[in-house]
Formats: sequence, C-alpha cells, structure tokens
Amino acid sequence: MNSLAQHQNPSANIIRSLLKHTNELSVYSKDMPYALTAEVIELDLSNGHMVLGIEYAGLDIERYFSHGSVSFDLEALKGAHTMERETYSLSNVAAKSQKSDSTHYRLRCQLPESVFVQENRGAVRIPFILGMLARVSLEVYSNNLNVPGRLRNLSVGGCMVDIDLADSIAISVNQKIPGVSLEFPNGESFFAEGKICHMRPFGNHGYAAVGVQFINLSTSQTETLFQFVNESEREAAYRTGSNDKLTYHSALFIPGLKEKKILQREAQEREKRGRQPPMERGVMDVAHQLQVALMYMKNRDVFPSEILYDCVDTLRYLVEQDRKAFLYALAFLREELDWVRHAVQVTGLLADLLLSRDPHDPQVREAMLGALLHTVGKPLLVCEALPSLKVNMNPDQKKILSGHVTTLREKLKKLAWEPSPTCRDVIENANERLDGSGYPAGKHGQQISKLIRLLAVIKVVNKLLHSRNGEPAHPPLDAYRIVSNADTAYDKTVLVEYIQVYGLYPIGCLAKYSGSFLAWVMDVDAKGMPNQVHIVKNLRFPETNISSVISQSDISQIGKLEGIVNPLDYGVKVLKI
Repeated sequence: MNSLAQHQNPSANIIRSLLKHTNELSVYSKDMPYALTAEVIELDLSNGHMVLGIEYAGLDIERYFSHGSVSFDLEALKGAHTMERETYSLSNVAAKSQKSDSTHYRLRCQLPESVFVQENRGAVRIPFILGMLARVSLEVYSNNLNVPGRLRNLSVGGCMVDIDLADSIAISVNQKIPGVSLEFPNGESFFAEGKICHMRPFGNHGYAAVGVQFINLSTSQTETLFQFVNESEREAAYRTGSNDKLTYHSALFIPGLKEKKILQREAQEREKRGRQPPMERGVMDVAHQLQVALMYMKNRDVFPSEILYDCVDTLRYLVEQDRKAFLYALAFLREELDWVRHAVQVTGLLADLLLSRDPHDPQVREAMLGALLHTVGKPLLVCEALPSLKVNMNPDQKKILSGHVTTLREKLKKLAWEPSPTCRDVIENANERLDGSGYPAGKHGQQISKLIRLLAVIKVVNKLLHSRNGEPAHPPLDAYRIVSNADTAYDKTVLVEYIQVYGLYPIGCLAKYSGSFLAWVMDVDAKGMPNQVHIVKNLRFPETNISSVISQSDISQIGKLEGIVNPLDYGVKVLKI
C-alpha cells in the first residue's frame, strides 16, 4: 500500500480518503465574509488535478480565487453516527476558473506535490491529517481564561488551532496571549507565549481556525519544538504512505492512559449527539452563523449582512415549516453561550408571535434582524476586565456590560451599516420599559412602540426561565407572576397573549412527574397540558440516562405532572453538535 501511495499525489490521496465519508468542502477568502460550498467533480490521484464545482449567483466570485489560487477547508464526518470530525485545509492552491453557465463555475486546481507547506520564514508547516491529534489550550488572560482546541498544523514558527466558535469572542487578531500549551497523545507537552496572527470561521459545524505565532522562545523551548515538529512530520509521512521506510507510528502519537479515557468519553458523547434531528441542527446552525458574523464584525470590520439575513430567513422558514418542532428545537440551545442562546430564542419567539398575528406582516424580517443583533454588543465588550460572559459578574463588570447597546451602535456606525427604522427600533430600544426603568435612554409610555412592548415581554420571560449571572431559573408560572407584579414596566395585554400562546408548560421545558421521571415537553394539547414528552431520566436511577418519546395515551404511566424544573438542578444537559 505504501508503494502505491508513493506514486500518487499525497494531497489528492488525503482528499479521496475524506470524500468516502459525509463531507463538506468550503472555499474561503480573507476578503469575503462567508465561505462558498463546493463539490469535488474530478480528482486525479496520479497527478493531483482536481476540479471543483461551485454554484454562486454573486458578481464578485473572482475575489475567492484572485491571483490564480484558491483556499479551502474539507470537513469529513466519520463514524457510526457521522459525528467524528476530520479536516484538511489547503491554502493558495493554483487554480483557474471556468464559467459553465450563469451561476455555475468549474475550478481547475493543481494540488501540491507535498503535504508539507513551506512557510514565508522558511519553516515547514506540518498538517495534522488522517487522524493525527494533539490537544491545545490557549491561555487568553493570565490565570483567568483558557480556551481548549485541537492542533491542525504545526511549525517551528507557530500553529493553527481549531477552537469552538463560542470561545472565539475573547480572542482578537494581533493579541498577545500568555500561553499556548500543546499536549500530544502520549502525554508529552510543549508551552510557549503566543501571538494571534489570524482567525476565521472553520467549516460548517461551529468552529474557528486560529493562527498562533510562538514568541519569546528560549533555547530549550526551541529544541523541544524542533523535536515535536520533526516527529509530526514523520507521523504525517507514515500516515500518507509517502515514505515506505516508516513502518510504525511515532511514539508521540501513541495514546497514553489519559488520552485513551478522553477518546472513550468523546466517542460516547458523539453517539448521543448522533440522535439529534434536523430541526435542532438547523437551529444550532443559526447559532453558529451568528457567532461567525460576530467574528467578521470584530476582527475584520466587515458587516456580514448576507450571513445575518440568512439566519433570519432560516429561522422564519423553520417556524413556518413545523412550528411545534421549532419551539422544541429552540430549547436545545440551552448549553450555548448566554448571549447566543438569548438572541436566537428571542428572535424565534418574536417571529412566532408576529407571524401568528399577521403572516404577511412586512416588518417581521427587519424586526427579527434587530433581535438577532441586539445582544451582539455584549461579546464586543469582552476584554481583560470582562474576560468572559459565562461567569457571575461583579458590579464593575455588570456596569461594563450595560453599555452593550451603545457599543453595538458605535460598531455599526464604524462599519458604515445603516439599519432600517424597524431594525434600529429593536436594536436601540429592546431594553426600554413602559415605566422608564429601562436603558439606555430611560424611555417610557408612548415613546415605546408596540413592537418593543411585545419584544420586552419575550425577553424578560426568556431571561427568567434561564439561570443567568448567579440568578436561578424560574418555572414559567413564577416567571409570569414576576412580570405581572412588575407594576407598569411591561404591557399586561402582551403578557396575557404570551401566556395564552405558550401556557404554563411551554414546549421545550423539562417536566417532572410523580413517578420520578424527567421529560422534555414536545407538544401540548388545547388546554396547554403536555401530550407528547421525551423522557430523559428516571430519578430513581440518577446515573443512567434514557431516551424515550411517549404520547398522551402513555403519559399516565410515568405519574402525575408535578411541574417544570431546571435541567441544571438534575444534571440534564443538552448535547451540542
């Protein structure tokens, strides 16, 4: 097999191995705010010729392959549940474009003859391919914030790290970070100070690629790094079969006991995630895209209107396709960052209520865009004084966060993007209250539009239903009571409408039954009582998770409904793609 591989283009061989699985190929450019999906039409293993097919209706496609080259990410989802993610990235691949009709392009590429890339500084960059693995921890702020990730390539000058999009909000291009820790499967490790060179969305499953330069290296650090780079080069050559003298794995990549336990746990998590239905994945994709939009706004000073309007249109399509399944799917954002979860859930419920009032309401799209954007000012405020939005904040941090509306407004002005009147109303006034107790302007009464009166109720109920900044989650009935008792802050007519639509046992909440069962509410009857639930736990066996969907005729078997509970109180977590 190694002899055969030596007569094949190694990059083409890697691509062929990934194309055997569920895959997505994304063509990207640093000048463009989103990647294009492409398909491999032809692949010649002997000479490395590859033809990509791209559908694109825009007029600026040349910006994706300017200077006669193209860059792309290939993601493959492997395993029994197609949840084991493997990637391969190539940049500046020689390419020529050919337009076959008004929207279809064929891109003829010449893949490099080596998987090892020569960097500008003369160093060789080693891609982590065909299952090569090393774990990374980026220390963003000293003793304050660490971001985990996976190593995607390595050289003596730096590395590229694959991190969760949610963790990218604390990182900026040109930012110096106190530490970059690499840990290889056998337990050996490397540590250095670093500098963020570049960052971009990575593929289509909620990740970001972060380029890190190693800085201030000592002699011993440099020697260790050279050793790891050489061993990584050896391992990549062995896995691609490009050197038939290599007959076994580098010791660096043989998993030790710690790594074996981590891999086993990850496999179990992937198996559970594999059961996630398309509606939930659709909602999760919107959450990912919103974070991609933030990355472009923060690091490239680009307003990605296409991405954001696509998020809006996707949410509207999902709610119109199957309203109850959509409401159930919204609940599965529970483990996302609070600003993302809140933005997508509030936007989804706003669309649901506005469309139920008038399916042809012309302001729905712009109102949804404003609701999605409203909380984006919060991650823009992340800094050393406010290193994370996940923690319980002190008074000074809360004060910083209260400026998120002004921060977003200033950012949009800098990006030269002018929102429509409806969108601006939501962005600027979503936190205003009828009694003048809101912010940032303290508006009251008739100064607040009907749209904001509706949105204010959706937002406050959503806030009360979730644990946030040290405050516990409230059951729906308690949340409604708190809003009702808030004197004249909220429109009581809107609150009554909200309760009539979503009831005391809203779809997506976790219900507790007298038979010691916990179950997600999937549907309710005309009286607002659950008539379809997804059982996830029997409290008599708390260490065991179960998964069973039952309908009204069988619900009596798990006992009487006792009420809605907080999933965190019972260790019930939502799994992310």
